[in-house]
Amino acid sequence: MQIGVDSAKAVDSRRVFVVEEDEVTRTALEIMLCDEIETHTFSNLAAAYAKAERFKPDLLLLGLGVAKAQGNTVVTEIRSRLGPLKLVLVADSAADPLVQECLQAGADGVLHTPLTIEKTRRKVDLLLGRRANPGIPVLPVIL
Repeated sequence: MQIGVDSAKAVDSRRVFVVEEDEVTRTALEIMLCDEIETHTFSNLAAAYAKAERFKPDLLLLGLGVAKAQGNTVVTEIRSRLGPLKLVLVADSAADPLVQECLQAGADGVLHTPLTIEKTRRKVDLLLGRRANPGIPVLPVIL
């Protein structure tokens, strides 16, 4: 059993796609989420679209670098290709002009970096309509 994992959430059948160019951020998000939710990671949208033919995501976390490469029509494209889902940008600041354009185009929110496990899980739970864990207890280790 993992520490800080809600077993009711771990058996939930929802799916998250993480589309992020930066391998470190992509891996960090996968590690933060994989204990409580089925998580698939991709470095580009083409791979995510291919996977979505068999397994539709409920939530897509989109790195700002991918959004920049695709342009401001990325939100519309994702929604037309993947259907109804929650779409969240992973970005340093909500003040970024591209973030604002994506939010106006229908993105559901922003997950601000730097990432923490608590903040990331809370945001995902909120967007998926799951009961939010009030906090992950972190106990000090005494050697």
